[in-house]
Amino acid sequence: MAPHVFSPAPIRTGSPSGAARRRALGRAVVVTLLLGVAAARAAAGPCPTADVWVASSRRLPGVCRLPQQAALDVERLSAGDHGRWEQASVADLLAEPGLPLVVFVHGNRYAPAEAKSQGVRLARLIAAAGHVHGPVRTVIFSWPSEQEGVLLRDVRAKYDRAHADGHHLAALLGRVEPDRPVAIVGHSYGALVGLEAIRDLVDEARAGSADVVPWAGRPGRTHLVLVAPAIRCDALAPRGPYRQTLACIDRLTLVVNSSDCALRFFPCVDRGVRAEALGATAMPRRWLPADVEYGAVDAAGIVGVEHRLPLYLDSAPLVRRITAGAVADLATPVGE
Repeated sequence: MAPHVFSPAPIRTGSPSGAARRRALGRAVVVTLLLGVAAARAAAGPCPTADVWVASSRRLPGVCRLPQQAALDVERLSAGDHGRWEQASVADLLAEPGLPLVVFVHGNRYAPAEAKSQGVRLARLIAAAGHVHGPVRTVIFSWPSEQEGVLLRDVRAKYDRAHADGHHLAALLGRVEPDRPVAIVGHSYGALVGLEAIRDLVDEARAGSADVVPWAGRPGRTHLVLVAPAIRCDALAPRGPYRQTLACIDRLTLVVNSSDCALRFFPCVDRGVRAEALGATAMPRRWLPADVEYGAVDAAGIVGVEHRLPLYLDSAPLVRRITAGAVADLATPVGE
């Protein structure tokens, strides 16, 4: 059977002038503040149409390899009138194996409450988008990314920590049933956490480990959505460090921002590589295997110079792109 073609409607963007960028920056600051308040309220309120959980590695130490077990702190958002967070377990989270999982991985400088609020907002947007029939479970992977120290020192420290927390996420993903559909949505450093986790699973399978479920060629569909990814521009190139992860995904959706001011500093983060960020440069379709669906868009004309996720989630065209990339046809078995 011919591979499914994923072709979301294109978003037309332009290259903003200097004056337009300054106006966009001013608007972005106001919108970000407003969205922060709205998101905090959304996290505290009821969420009757979205099944939302948190898997947190914030209390765990940084590690240099995949741990033997997923020792994550798990919470779930109750569906009551006041929607409070209740303690749960990894086993609880992975129950109902037929339920598709959407794993949201936030970027740098997120406190626990902000990670929850943005994850809840994304879950509600997915539930409202209508791309999937039936329930979807959203898992917020919350890693220790609170602001620490001055800007450059902080982003370098979090770059290292993102690699470590990819191992913790891999310990969770390695317990997901092969038939279960999974979408990973990573923003900024969250993209790095997600790719590190998938690479861990590939490496474990190649080493013959029986401790985790193999991900390459899994029958359940796997979608990857990268929003302003703070990863090196050649990450998925034929000789890139995450090339092997492409054997584990059925769809890649890339949302970049060529005007992103934060991503312009990415070459200073990894001094051994000094590569541009994928989130600022995009990548060619020819890097991907023919059977991997691919959609990409430059959001510069919508988001402007800002890097924050709320600005992406405030745009109806970008929300359609992100939610469709994550869950459209997610429950359809591979090959159908």
